[in-house]
Amino acid sequence: MNIQTSPDTQLQPLKGEARPLEQWLTTFHLATIVLDPFTNESAWILPTAVRILRQFAGASVRTNFVITATTKEASDFLGPYAEEFLVFSDPARTFVKQLGATELPAFVYIQIDGSIPVSAQGWNAKAWSGVAEHIARAVSWSKPSIPISGDPASFKGTPALV
Repeated sequence: MNIQTSPDTQLQPLKGEARPLEQWLTTFHLATIVLDPFTNESAWILPTAVRILRQFAGASVRTNFVITATTKEASDFLGPYAEEFLVFSDPARTFVKQLGATELPAFVYIQIDGSIPVSAQGWNAKAWSGVAEHIARAVSWSKPSIPISGDPASFKGTPALV
């Protein structure tokens, strides 16, 4: 798998102006978790997603959520996590489509050059652990344990493109 994103794709953070993807990738890779706030599946995985992104908080990777909703809906869904993490709003799912996602939730690693060497869709602990391991190796960081007690059982995701 090696998908290439478009560097001029506009990413809208919850606060501030939209900027092209290439500007978000100038210094760090992106460790992105994509959620649809209107599905149970994304709500089920949110605590696990937060734990995974926190593990990489000090690493040379920009941890973030992409939420398939307006900025207000994304903020409402994430609650206090909207203040803790970089969050992009993608209500038209333009960026989600570029990521090659067909199911949400998704865990995607985007390198500085915009390529996606690894991703996982739906919730499968082994697949998400593989993405986390790839990121940890790339940035010389410790990998989060996936799964841990309290993580949901595996489930198929919901359609990413509706």
